[in-house]
Amino acid sequence: MSKNLFDTYQLGNITLNNSIAMAPLTRCRAIDNNIPNPLMATYYGQRAGAGLIIAEGTSPSPDGLGYTNIPGMFNEQHVATWKLSTEAVHSKGGKIFLQLMHTGRIAHADNLPEGARVVGASAIAQPGEISTYNLGKQPYPTPHAMSTEEVKACIEEFVQSAKYSMAAGFDGVEIHCAHGYLPNQFINTASNQRTDEYGGSIENRCRFVLEIVQGMIAAIGAEKVGIRISPFSYADTKETPALVNETYQYLAQQLNSLGLVYVHLSHMGEANPAKFELWKSLRALYKGTLIICGDFTLETAQEAITQNRADLIAFGRDFIGNPDLVERFKNGWPLAERNRNGWYGMDGKGYTDYPFYQVTV
Repeated sequence: MSKNLFDTYQLGNITLNNSIAMAPLTRCRAIDNNIPNPLMATYYGQRAGAGLIIAEGTSPSPDGLGYTNIPGMFNEQHVATWKLSTEAVHSKGGKIFLQLMHTGRIAHADNLPEGARVVGASAIAQPGEISTYNLGKQPYPTPHAMSTEEVKACIEEFVQSAKYSMAAGFDGVEIHCAHGYLPNQFINTASNQRTDEYGGSIENRCRFVLEIVQGMIAAIGAEKVGIRISPFSYADTKETPALVNETYQYLAQQLNSLGLVYVHLSHMGEANPAKFELWKSLRALYKGTLIICGDFTLETAQEAITQNRADLIAFGRDFIGNPDLVERFKNGWPLAERNRNGWYGMDGKGYTDYPFYQVTV
């Protein structure tokens, strides 16, 4: 029996209304001390037609708030204010996970709260520049190399954040181990030159994220824990193709044995054939739910589902201008054009003001 994008899907112990996921999108609207707000709840509630919403990258630690105006999930105030979003989605029959994103070295001191610092697997700066609150564009600083004890404490921050996420009403959490953020920084040799148990071999470099997974599974259950990875993305440009393949095949095997609820593969950057070959091998190694994301159209998404290349397809940018994206797909209605001008801002413009499609008689 062939699968359809609009069929329900059983994800762990929850039933999704369709096989379309809303990818996590950094929208930088937590403008009051990184606290979620009613505007964000409106935004997510508008998009509750997605089978699964994966809410934006949210820091499990003060040290992980490396970008301007991104939300946190590390205290009771965050729990209370994130409830606005989970209630908005659930009231419309939707399901929502929270992506936990620690920026690590992709940060600047000007963006961090008092007492926090830029940290990383090793004292190696991220190339390039970052936007700051008060200083404009700045070069990435050299991060503080976390001690072994600090690494273990950071793992506990992730686990505690997962517990907070459950208290806030999320249906699960996604660990952001992609695109060069902290767990990805541990995996890559270009950013991890440690000599302790978290550096050196593939097993050691994957240990940080696997211990996060294990801790979360023990705390909230495997059916509520997913992970996002991005092999062969711009974060891997200094790794050899052979090492990327070996690393992520090892990681997929370990994730499969742990039984977490999904693996989310993110495609960003070049359409590297080696990337998609690796995706095939990961599909064979990891037996749980696989989500893939990468500028799909309705037609290419349905093709991927029909060919069993994935179980869920995540859409990102098209959900920005089309809060009713699933209904537009289902009815063959046209999509709104992408307008990047309002993607990042301080208010609802370009955020919650996109109209639902109006059928003309």
